[in-house]
Amino acid sequence: MPFVLSRLIRRLGRSRIWVAPTLIILTVFLTSWPLMAWAEPTSNTITSPENYWWWFMVTASTVGYGDFFPTTIGGHLVGVYVIIGGIVTLTTLFTRIATAIENAKGRRMKGQLDLDMSDHLVIVGYTPGRTERLVQEILSDSADPVALCTWDDVLENPMAEHSNLGFVRGDLAEEGVLKRAGIHRARRILIDARDDNEALAVTVAVTHVNPDAHIVVTLRDMSRASNFSYVDDDVRCVQWHSPRLAIEELQDPGIAVVYADLMSHGGRNTYSTALPDTLSTMRFGEVQEALGRTFTTTVLAVQHEGTVINPEWHAPLPAGAVLYYVGERRLSVQEITGALAT
Repeated sequence: MPFVLSRLIRRLGRSRIWVAPTLIILTVFLTSWPLMAWAEPTSNTITSPENYWWWFMVTASTVGYGDFFPTTIGGHLVGVYVIIGGIVTLTTLFTRIATAIENAKGRRMKGQLDLDMSDHLVIVGYTPGRTERLVQEILSDSADPVALCTWDDVLENPMAEHSNLGFVRGDLAEEGVLKRAGIHRARRILIDARDDNEALAVTVAVTHVNPDAHIVVTLRDMSRASNFSYVDDDVRCVQWHSPRLAIEELQDPGIAVVYADLMSHGGRNTYSTALPDTLSTMRFGEVQEALGRTFTTTVLAVQHEGTVINPEWHAPLPAGAVLYYVGERRLSVQEITGALAT
């Protein structure tokens, strides 16, 4: 709440809503003082400079402490004039503030305001349904603010229910639009474009505005990932059909490279091997250590009766289990048994 109020006060301070109320109250003050001095006797200290401003404030705000007051009919009429002037001033002020807040809300919903964010995540591009799922997963894993930057065809914020989600719309290849989303202050950027050509154009614009951010691009055709290395070697490309991988790369930079190596020919691949029941006396940690030392293999999990589990170190292997591991090649049961025997 203090953060929201401070932002509201700063925006109101930069606007012109104070001009009319200020002119009204100054006019009432400057005209009422000489009228009060004319109507009241000199013995009444209400008209002295050190007292009149105080009486004017409490009277215009209708507080009326009564420590100073007029004693003549003319002074009473001046008091009525001050009260009416104060009410008009406050009414004008509150009306203008309410209008400014409503206008700001409308402009924020339409993505027309500059976002006051830093070290945040910016999602560039919008696909109905898909982007909502991305944002939901991102917000469930991180409390960092998120900004959504879309093309003009998205008329209003599609996820207004998220209070920590900023929204900007416009030409995503324009520097001004990207800066309104705070991309030059962002720490992470996800480019989720409508096609790969658009993704390349937006990436060029984004890297120009912020070359230091961690940038992740989703592609339909991963063979085009080499084109993005011409823009920046640090741009990470992931498969468009694997949104979870995009989120993991945003949160843990470099994990996409690991997955790419595992899924590419010549790299380290994932394998599974059914184990004989004789190995059910072995502990899971012993299997991990033996295969790691002998074959530089990383054991990931065990499948038993259709359920994939990640046992504790001291847990015995279930009879008939299937072992999942990452390695340079597939291991035979005999090789696994021999490694455990030694």
